[in-house]
Amino acid sequence: MIDTLISSTLETLYMVFLSTIFAFLIGLPLAIILYVTREGSLRENKLVFSALDFVVNILRSIPFIILMIIVRPLASLIVGKSIGSTSAIVPLTVAAAPFVARLLESSFLKVDKGIIEASKSMGSTNVQIIKKVLIPESMPNIVNDITMTLINLVGYSAMAGSIGGGGLGNMAVRFGVYNYKISYLISAVIIIIILVQIIQFIGTRLYKKINKI
Repeated sequence: MIDTLISSTLETLYMVFLSTIFAFLIGLPLAIILYVTREGSLRENKLVFSALDFVVNILRSIPFIILMIIVRPLASLIVGKSIGSTSAIVPLTVAAAPFVARLLESSFLKVDKGIIEASKSMGSTNVQIIKKVLIPESMPNIVNDITMTLINLVGYSAMAGSIGGGGLGNMAVRFGVYNYKISYLISAVIIIIILVQIIQFIGTRLYKKINKI
């Protein structure tokens, strides 16, 4: 049981952290485009904003369990198989990317517009404003966004495990439900709770540390 718990926990951490990285690599550019093209922003473009806003909303509306089934062919194409912890990273990333985009867009909107206008008046380009003003000023909130994403993906990874995604969810279903070993089910729940608490603790500490700078 101990070996199974350790390997399942490592699989969960593997899925969660890699999918978070990929989600931010996709979500950050989307958030920047949403922020920049919205009405009254740096480069207003109603067509681009409306189209991207619609796509992000659609992806966020699809329940994860359904999204995972839909994305299975894509996962199989990318990693060569449709089950297992590596293949689960694909639907986890697809589910998290629009969520990340919304979180980051919200963080960018909290930046004082006076700072943006001051940068414009000093001749800064849009790219310079994004790199040197928008992202640095949003950093405390971005830390919170990363924390929320990690916590959500811990839950998503458990759902992914229930249909062959590996990790603690797979362990809970395979041993705890199908084999009636309640100790496995309870252990999986306890470890998930501990992981969430650790992530939240680290995220809160980082937020406070960055906010003091």
